[in-house]
Amino acid sequence: MILVLNGPNLNLLGAREPEVYGRGTLADLEALCQATARELGSSATCRQSNHEGQLIDWLHGAEAEGFVGVVLNPGGYTHTSVALRDAVASVRVPVVEVHLSNVLRREPFRHVSLTGAAAVGSVVGLGPQGYALAVRYLLERRPDGAG
Repeated sequence: MILVLNGPNLNLLGAREPEVYGRGTLADLEALCQATARELGSSATCRQSNHEGQLIDWLHGAEAEGFVGVVLNPGGYTHTSVALRDAVASVRVPVVEVHLSNVLRREPFRHVSLTGAAAVGSVVGLGPQGYALAVRYLLERRPDGAG
């Protein structure tokens, strides 16, 4: 089982800056993650919050809930939240950070990812397919941690 966490403003996908984030909705993204997990004989639970503490609580509980990995798009918290970074570093389940847009081609403040530095990997700029790749990676990952 995979946990997919989306942070602030991702509930507005499809309406918010479609030239940057595309026209797909959060529901479309969640359906893609669930379909990818099903294809691999597993499942994906998707959650979204605009609240930092809620994201941290979900990360802390991931292992106890039976998740083998977390796909995380922290939104703007990527660049600002030491607390979320510390939560990613503190959990035993692997976390893959995902961003729909290529943050390295955007404003300079987006070039630093506090959370990504604590994750096992990052996927940026591949749109919704980045989520599918992250789900696939986490479900196909070898138990010894190698890809």
